[in-house]
Amino acid sequence: MPSRVLIEGGWVFAGEGSGPFDIVGDGVVAVEGERIIYAGPASGLDPSWQPTRRIDARGKIVLPGLVNAHTHHAMSLLRGYADDVPLMPWLEEHIWPAEAHLTGDDVYWGTLLAIAESLLAGVTTFADMYFFMDRVAQAVLETGVRAHLSRGLIGVAPGSDRALEEGKALVSGFHGAGDGRIRCALAPHAPYTCPPPYVARVLEAAAALGCPIHTHLAETRAEVEQIRAQYGKSPIQHFAELGVFQHETLAAHCVHLDEADIALLAEHRVGVAHNPISNCKLASGIAPVPELLAAGVTVGLASDGAASTNHLDLFEEMRLAANLQKVSRYDATALPAWQVLRLATVGGARALGFDRLGCLAPGYLADIVILDLRAPHLWPRHDLTSLVVYSAKAADVDTVLVHGKVLVDGGELLTIDLERVEHETQQRAERLARLGRAARTGPADENPPAPAGEAADPSPRGGAAQ
Repeated sequence: MPSRVLIEGGWVFAGEGSGPFDIVGDGVVAVEGERIIYAGPASGLDPSWQPTRRIDARGKIVLPGLVNAHTHHAMSLLRGYADDVPLMPWLEEHIWPAEAHLTGDDVYWGTLLAIAESLLAGVTTFADMYFFMDRVAQAVLETGVRAHLSRGLIGVAPGSDRALEEGKALVSGFHGAGDGRIRCALAPHAPYTCPPPYVARVLEAAAALGCPIHTHLAETRAEVEQIRAQYGKSPIQHFAELGVFQHETLAAHCVHLDEADIALLAEHRVGVAHNPISNCKLASGIAPVPELLAAGVTVGLASDGAASTNHLDLFEEMRLAANLQKVSRYDATALPAWQVLRLATVGGARALGFDRLGCLAPGYLADIVILDLRAPHLWPRHDLTSLVVYSAKAADVDTVLVHGKVLVDGGELLTIDLERVEHETQQRAERLARLGRAARTGPADENPPAPAGEAADPSPRGGAAQ
């Protein structure tokens, strides 16, 4: 018999329409197995339905689980390693040299660190593009979270053929794993790192496997200028003409767009992952989110990797996403709180291609977050949606369910040993920092061995960061 969980007494953000969530006071959410069977007033629940567990949500807010639509989770090992540097020098002079020494075990522990941080911040689903992705999948399966996974593919890098084979193996081995908690994609990194012949090979593989695409597009002005100089068109137009958008596509960033670009994204139903803090910190720009939404483009919210944003907190991303649009347009009504909350929940779920996820409604997957409102920064309570977007913090997360299972209970992680994660990640981060810096300064031994039993990715650009 499937488990039956009843969340009762809270303010429930229910409904699945396109507008603001319906907030039900003293509401309930009934979960059977991995699905929600009811969300709304307590009076509407069949009295014959009896739970096996009750969760008291009195004085708390009950939300759909947050969806981080674009990350590089193992890059949590490089948090704080290279700050205050523009994107391309950041990648070429700092990140890629360090990533060349990453091992599969490094990626596994870095991913566990990111999952721990994410769960404690109410994030139940993430989209990850990186390498050693079988180890990322292992971490996802062990911890119980939901993920959209892809092996980053850099066509101009040594080892690009091997990387494509690894990407295909990931899709074949893990798509649909974990009772459907994992979706897999192929990930041509970006137009400036993947020449057309390589993109064609990726698309041929995607067609054979029936899998989606995950990529970075139009992140910086420099990228747009480079692609226009090379191909005479924008990155969006370039990938559209190569046939990328004939496949279900998740495109990160999409900062520098014109009207034709937005029309193409809408026409091909490309999902966009908006990364406000990363785009600010790397001085990339501000994505035209209101125009994308007005055109009917599905937009999700994302943190990018913690090496660029220094955190994986979607509450911070929600605040900045709203405030950036307001200040850049001198329009306080731009991107209101309810729209931002939808980006962080159902918008992200749809951009990642997860069906029936991101809402508290019958038939939806039971990914649920409960916020405790006892902290002073959440008093008084007027507009609860504004309270979530403009006032709530990751530390307010009390309980998290994924696929109907409780993974965070009373602020405590149930599937991750935090002490072990701290020990493993600190040691590995120190080693990577040392080797990355040595690669720039040229020591006598430029490629020290990986830890015993581990093999580093031989590709100097094995990752697909940012």
